[in-house]
Amino acid sequence: MNAKIIAVTNQKGGVGKTTTCANLGIGLALSGKKILLIDDDPQGSLSISLGYSYPDKLTTTLSTIMSKIITDIKFQSNEGILNHHENISLLPANIELSGMEVSLVNIMSRETILKQYIDKVRNQYDFIIIDCMPSLGMLTINALAAADSVIIPVQTQYLPAKGLEQLLQTISKVRRQINPKLKIDGVLLTMVDNRTNFAKDICSLIRQTYGNNINIFKTEIPYSIRAAEISAEGKSIFSHDPKGKVALAYKNLTKEVLEIEKLCKKHKSDIIR
Repeated sequence: MNAKIIAVTNQKGGVGKTTTCANLGIGLALSGKKILLIDDDPQGSLSISLGYSYPDKLTTTLSTIMSKIITDIKFQSNEGILNHHENISLLPANIELSGMEVSLVNIMSRETILKQYIDKVRNQYDFIIIDCMPSLGMLTINALAAADSVIIPVQTQYLPAKGLEQLLQTISKVRRQINPKLKIDGVLLTMVDNRTNFAKDICSLIRQTYGNNINIFKTEIPYSIRAAEISAEGKSIFSHDPKGKVALAYKNLTKEVLEIEKLCKKHKSDIIR
């Protein structure tokens, strides 16, 4: 095994990053893949949405592991990892991570601390998915430096083009300076309310503006009250509402992500030949 590392990122909050991380991760696990989710946000939203309601009480989190890497203290590859009942593993986060964001500024190789952790565990998983915080700070840069690719969730209830532009600039900067192999798997349109013309207009605007240069996933994640309820329940949409439209959308997204990975592997083996 050699995991594909995906960072799910957008510096705008409330666009469905955490929901996408959890449901894509569990969707991939349902396809028989071995999955690690990493919560890279001091708010611990991913940890909370997977049922760890009080992340600040957890003794070992991403912050603990990063501190050990910075101070050269040995750690076990399974240290701090929690096993969720839907067959995925989670490295949780809590408020201690915001202190890490500050300390990283003064550290050598500060962009690659998370990558050093991932390099140690990546041979145990098929996919490692990182839920980034809603900012383009040091923790997000660490995620982009460690990732093979990026998924960008974009909400269709406001005009997101400006924020998307800024994020794309950051990604190309990371590609130039730190991680030349970083790719964009695609932009994912989330919370799409197809009853409104406004949402339809924004979807087609994003497809027209960016579709020639970046993959825009065919799957759109529909707006749903049920999807909003699940973060309080500690389980995925597949457990909560398996026949609903959001579960179907995440199932389709999972297929698209597996297809991208298949093409990627084929391309690599063609190059080797």
